[in-house]
Amino acid sequence: MSKLNLDKNVIESARNAAKNIAEDMQEFIDMHTTVSVERTIARLLGIDGVDEIEKPLSNVVVDNIKDAGVLSLGVAYWIGNAIVNTGLSPQEIAVKVSEGEIELTKLPIVSDEDIKEAIYDIAKITTDNIRSKRKVREDFIKNVGEGSKPYLYVIVATGNIYEDIVQAKAAARQGADVIAVIRTTAQSLLDYVPYGATTEGFGGTYATQENFKLMREALDEVGEEVGRYIRLCNYCSGLCMPEIAAMGALERLDVMLNDALYGILFRDINMQRTLVDQYFSRIINGFAGVIINTGEDNYLTTADAVEEAHTVLASQFMNEQFALKAGIPEEQMGLGHAFEMNPNIENGFLLELAQAQMAREIFPKAPLKYMPPTKFMTGNIFKGHVQDALFNLISIWTNQGIQLLGMMTEAIHTPHLHDRKLAIENAQYIFNNARSIGDEIEFKKDGLIQSRAQHVLKKAEELLKEIESEGLFPTIEKGKFASVKRPRDGGKGLNGVVEKDIKYYNPFIKLMVGGAR
Repeated sequence: MSKLNLDKNVIESARNAAKNIAEDMQEFIDMHTTVSVERTIARLLGIDGVDEIEKPLSNVVVDNIKDAGVLSLGVAYWIGNAIVNTGLSPQEIAVKVSEGEIELTKLPIVSDEDIKEAIYDIAKITTDNIRSKRKVREDFIKNVGEGSKPYLYVIVATGNIYEDIVQAKAAARQGADVIAVIRTTAQSLLDYVPYGATTEGFGGTYATQENFKLMREALDEVGEEVGRYIRLCNYCSGLCMPEIAAMGALERLDVMLNDALYGILFRDINMQRTLVDQYFSRIINGFAGVIINTGEDNYLTTADAVEEAHTVLASQFMNEQFALKAGIPEEQMGLGHAFEMNPNIENGFLLELAQAQMAREIFPKAPLKYMPPTKFMTGNIFKGHVQDALFNLISIWTNQGIQLLGMMTEAIHTPHLHDRKLAIENAQYIFNNARSIGDEIEFKKDGLIQSRAQHVLKKAEELLKEIESEGLFPTIEKGKFASVKRPRDGGKGLNGVVEKDIKYYNPFIKLMVGGAR
């Protein structure tokens, strides 16, 4: 039963509207590909490394095809054709393209059947590899164990992967369950993925496959030591969204920041590009058993958390439907929300409690990702620690899934090791002392908490019906989310969107959607 006395008909109406929005967008998505999707396919076919000027070979190959004006057929088509013509592997072909020895689009064209046959076995090897990585995770958890929910999630962000490893291991020993390696500033705007281990990030560390590999090995080592599987999180967003998803799947990341709208609103990435990219990135994440974290919490950094709370819920409904389209089960949907109301509001705690409980009731199977107070952190570490404590109390009360821990020094500097320790101790103390509070307390009928949740749900339903009627693109153009307006044909990356040819070929969609289950 709903503790908030939420109207099931309103929830169903909102969910149906979100489903129709996603289906409408899926028609557009299915007709298009992007340079980043094609680079992802190249990587999944085994193309790795960089050329003499540090340009990734996946970029070299896709640019070779795009410059010839035939990317609409897909990189798998042209690589498959080259395999039949030359007998070389995709990696060998990529090297020869980079050296100017092969022009992919000028080779003789063989039959579609021969192309697909050449590609399928390679694609199958990759998907089998990703499936085996998923089993390693499952076996580790089965044999060693994991932390109880809410998982304690902390960040490392030194810019140097080797220093990140030191800090990540320390955090795991202190009790962290999820380590998120924050990306270097503005990496989401790079239209390529840097290569190798890196030591010079700004405000974070470059997301590279080698960095993923190094951190995964380190967390497995410390996980064995502390007797808990430690999850690794990174950022599957920006202009290389699906590529980073593929890298994460290959190196067994566990959690990925992966939102349908975040890049559009907060990084000014073209909406057409983002919505096509998010689909393939989520197919990969779903298949790899990765929990996606969506970014609704960010809406409340630019819009008022009381007045615009319904936009968070509406986006959660849409992210749920986009994820289902890509084959992600509810158990892997870390839908985002945040404790971001002005602490000076009377009864703000009750309003926050209503919001968190509402999310839990509407998405009962989702490992909801709950974000800490940041917008109204002032640098007063004592008040900040209390704000984080109230946030932690709501989290355990409403059975959140993943808890990004607030830091008392938020708004002052990047957390030190001892800041993380205090944050973890704060959460552990409250979680232990209030573990069953949600099972013991009910809410007053038609009281402030119930009324607030019902009001937010109704407004979210109204917004979703409006989007269903007008379309998602026009809604974003009007600034209905986060009070940020973006034009359909503006932003970064639009020139990387390509309409598919009728003979377009991507073997991984069929191999991955539903394949892990």
